[in-house]
Order: sequence, then C-alpha cells, then structure tokens
Amino acid sequence: MDYSFLAEAQTINNDTLASLMHDYGNDVWNYVYFLTRNTEQADDLSQEVFVRAYTGIATYRGDCSIKTWLLTITRNTTFTYRKSRFFRNSLWGETLSLESGQDQSGSRQMMRERSTHPSAEMEVIRKAHVHEIWDIVLALPEKFREILLLHLRYELTTVEIADMLRISQGTVKSRLSRAKVKVRKQWEERSE
Repeated sequence: MDYSFLAEAQTINNDTLASLMHDYGNDVWNYVYFLTRNTEQADDLSQEVFVRAYTGIATYRGDCSIKTWLLTITRNTTFTYRKSRFFRNSLWGETLSLESGQDQSGSRQMMRERSTHPSAEMEVIRKAHVHEIWDIVLALPEKFREILLLHLRYELTTVEIADMLRISQGTVKSRLSRAKVKVRKQWEERSE
C-alpha cells in the first residue's frame, strides 16, 4: 500500500492503522527483539510503537519512508524502555533462542541454497548455519549488531541508517564494514 498520503495526515483511521500493522508489524517486532532479546518485551513494545504511531501521525512529514519512520519510533521506544527502572530490574540481556516466535524469512535470505528444491538434509544444515550466524550477530556489541540488522534485514540505505541513528554516513559505513569482518572472523573460527 502507498502511504505517501500520511505525510499530510493529522489523524489516521483504524483501517490505515491495521494496514500499517499488517505491513510492518513483523519488522517492528523483529527490531525490538534484536534490541532486547526478549519475546515478551518485543510483544509489548511493538504494540506501544503502533500506539505512538497512531497518536503521533501528525509528526510524520514524509522526509523518510513510513518504514524508516516506524523503525525510528521502535528504536526510540525501546531505548526509552531500557532506561526505565522496570527494565533495569528485569532480566534483559538473557540470550533467548531465535526459535521463540520470530519469523525466519529474513534469516532465509542470508543463506540461500543454489538448488531450487534442497534436500531435507541440506535444509537442516542451512537452518543450523543460519542460527549460528544470527547467534554471532546477536553476540556483537550493540552498535555493530544494530547496523547489521538495519542494513541486512530491513534493507535500509546508509543514508537512512545515518538519519535514524543520528550518526554520520561514514560512521555507518565503518561500523557496517567492521561488523561484517567480525561476523566473518567468528564464523571462520567456528567452522574450523
């Protein structure tokens, strides 16, 4: 759906909100999950993101895509939550399995088999490799993990990432390059 009309909107109706949730709900949830590593917090904060989008639609000026705007709200909502006393007293940081409700479609894109119909054995091996790679990504320091996620999973450009994170494009490129090197190095060490 084309959401360009939202740049002029002061309010949105329930149908538009439902459409936004349908189109971007998984992206928002996955981003919160990668920032918090907690499925319950991802559920709660994802709902909060759409409440904020609903009440704050007048602040959307159309300078970026609706996806980038929602991911910015997601990031800000998550960081605000992480600063709260409740969050600091919770078990954030506990590493959870990626199997806990996450849509694996983004992970599938990272490791594609060359054949159109991989065997069951190849599919099991591929899934194991994808989990290992995401484990490596999740173990990276946050500044690298977040850049990789935004670039690889959400396919944001360096300009969009720089605007969203309020850092220079050069910093985005540098962190992205360093993150890829770290992942590649750890992957090679595990494969030995």
